[in-house]
Order: sequence, then C-alpha cells, then structure tokens
Amino acid sequence: MLGVFSSGIVSPPDELVAAGSRTPSPKMTADSLVKRFIGTNSDAVSLQVGDDAQLAFTHHSQSLLRPRSFAVKDEIFCLFEGALDNLGSLRQQYGLGKSTNEVILVIEAYKALRDRAPYPANHVVGHLSGSFAFIVFDKSTSTLFVASDQFGKVPLYWGITADGYVAFADDADLLKGACGKSLASFPQGCFYSTAVGELRSFENPKNKITAVPAKEEEIWGATFKVEGPAVLAATK
Repeated sequence: MLGVFSSGIVSPPDELVAAGSRTPSPKMTADSLVKRFIGTNSDAVSLQVGDDAQLAFTHHSQSLLRPRSFAVKDEIFCLFEGALDNLGSLRQQYGLGKSTNEVILVIEAYKALRDRAPYPANHVVGHLSGSFAFIVFDKSTSTLFVASDQFGKVPLYWGITADGYVAFADDADLLKGACGKSLASFPQGCFYSTAVGELRSFENPKNKITAVPAKEEEIWGATFKVEGPAVLAATK
C-alpha cells in the first residue's frame, strides 16, 4: 500500500529532511512514485484525492495472514493491512454490524475520535489488538492519521520525495528508490496525526520520541525511538 501527501497536508519530518541533506541521493517525484507502484503491480489501484493526496494499493503478493484492504466512507479514505484479533469486541464497542471488517472499523474508530473531541487518539489505537498498519485520510478536514501496531508485525515506512511530498508504504525498496536517505521505518506502537501535529507512542503517550541519525552505510536516514524510563530519567 502507498499513501503520498503534499506539504499542504503534512509537514515533512525535520529529521528526514536533514538526513536527505546530509547525504544527497537520487529521488523521484510523488507522481513518479505512484506510477512506479502501478507499473510494478499489475492489479494495483490508485486514487487521486483532491490536489494533495494520492493513495494506491494492491493484493499482489499480500500475506494470507495480513491482507490489504481499502475503503471510503463519508470522505474518509483508509488503507489497512493486517488483521485485528479483537475485531468482534470492537464491533460491539462501536455499535457496528457483524459484517464490518477491519478497514471499516478503523474508519468508524477515526470518526469517533474526530467527533468526540477531546477523545484521546492513543486510546483509539491502543484498543486495537493484532497485526496492523493503516493510513487514514479525512478529505473533509484534510487530516492524516497513520499508525503501526505495537510489535511492528506489519512493516511501514515513510520518506520524502523529490518534490517534498511525504510518502508512506509497506515496501521499503519502493521508497528507497524514491526518497533516497530521507527514509525511515515508521516506529512500532506509534501514530502520526496532523490533528495532533506530531509523532506519538500510543503505548507510552507521555514519552518523547527522538530520531537518531543513521550510520552512513545504512539505507535509513534516521531511526525513530520512543524514550524509555531510563532515558527520561537521564535527561531530567
């Protein structure tokens, strides 16, 4: 799956911008990245959402245990990969029918978060149990919401294209060719919300997330880590 968003939607992470500046490497534009995704996946589907977002996904080579899905409801677009172990109880929690699948569940959970402010975002994602990564884009509010499960069972990466778009994908090689060193693994157990304005841990929402510059030989530009008690104590 692939989601590409302009700087009008999401500001590129400073750490990834800096990584790309330290070690210049070949990049491609957002449009070229989407075309590359479509070109390398014969059954891929792509969608332009307004002027600032593009989404694409494919069932090609997906894991039987971590299928990919896509849905749109009330101008909320969602790409989901994985499976929720507690889908049944979540259906009851949100008052949804037995036919509701994971991608619709995430859309409804996002709507509850959006419409019941100040409902904590970490509670919404923290209630999800299983292997998952998802990208939610709310066209009505131009809000982006991205998350990865606490064990990183579904890989998710993000990077910056040549024209400054922020791209999220489950394929590191796809982004490596488009984002150069402005590339990182999306940290497990974390979410990024443009409504909140930053990257946060949903397991430890009060803990700061820092980006450690990667070594020159690594494909990553930085590694995002959630600070633990020992780190926090050392900085006081």
